[in-house]
Amino acid sequence: MTQPIPMVEIWRGDLLESQHLGHAVVCDSSGNVVEAWGDDEKVIYPRSSCKMLQALPLIESGAADAYGLTPEQLALSCASHKGAAIHTDRVQVWLDTLGLQVSDFRCGPQKPSDKDAHEALIRAGKQPCQIHNNCSGKHSGFLTLNKHLGAGQDYVEVDHPVQRAARAAFEEMTGETAEFYGIDGCSAPNFSTTVSGLARAMARMAKPTGSDARAKASTRLVDAMRAHPDLVAGEGRACTELMRAMDGKVAIKTGAEAVFVAILPEQGLGMALKIVDGGTRAAEAAIAGLLVKYGALDANHPMAKKRLHGPITNWNGLITGHMRLSPGFIQL
Repeated sequence: MTQPIPMVEIWRGDLLESQHLGHAVVCDSSGNVVEAWGDDEKVIYPRSSCKMLQALPLIESGAADAYGLTPEQLALSCASHKGAAIHTDRVQVWLDTLGLQVSDFRCGPQKPSDKDAHEALIRAGKQPCQIHNNCSGKHSGFLTLNKHLGAGQDYVEVDHPVQRAARAAFEEMTGETAEFYGIDGCSAPNFSTTVSGLARAMARMAKPTGSDARAKASTRLVDAMRAHPDLVAGEGRACTELMRAMDGKVAIKTGAEAVFVAILPEQGLGMALKIVDGGTRAAEAAIAGLLVKYGALDANHPMAKKRLHGPITNWNGLITGHMRLSPGFIQL
């Protein structure tokens, strides 16, 4: 099948009001497709779901050890955080350790999505800066690698040594040559892959083979994410809540435009999905469904129910509808 399939339904009363279509793939660590829905060869941008792959050179190069990076910092290098104090305070310490300034970032300023952090800025009469950018952890990793390499300051340029290293790791892990690249929201290049290529990369991170630098780097990043789900996203976010619900056994990561991936070390599996209309609610429901199907997530856990069913409420607090996985996708 080369067309997207219905994955998530939105019901209001007895009427199917909306449908979200998508593609999804589950791979094993040998790179084999275990199960697929829609078009497993659909070319997509993974957006922030691939931050773990972009962070591999940070460890493989020796930069992480040279600057004494902690598991918390490695988790932040994979994060799309809310700009809460728990995130920005750690990023600032990271910058101080490197002897760098916020102006050395190339990710751009962003209003924090954390309510307390946003209100604190307003009360202080301050504007958001680059440290509040949800990708400032990833960019701290880029800056660390850049300082280790002694390269130029514009580390987000596609031909810069930092991005060449990130692209090489990305292509090696997906097993594909990136046909396209686009500029992400944080100004770094984002390289294309198929949905199956992205799932393959996640499976390789779930069960690395050998004892080389790539295997060790993969394990360290996945372990850091599983140990610090609060740093990977933040309170109320799907990545944090679902990783907590799985007791740190699985690492998951969302990306803009409704991409989601999962790394399941115990099962030796990687998952990737893309909702074609970019709907975040559908991507969260679909990844929760896949995690339940493969035994990583309890369908009755409140955080699973929140993503799988809703409920959908109105401004008066009344339940007006519900979500459910489409019968042709997953039946739980």
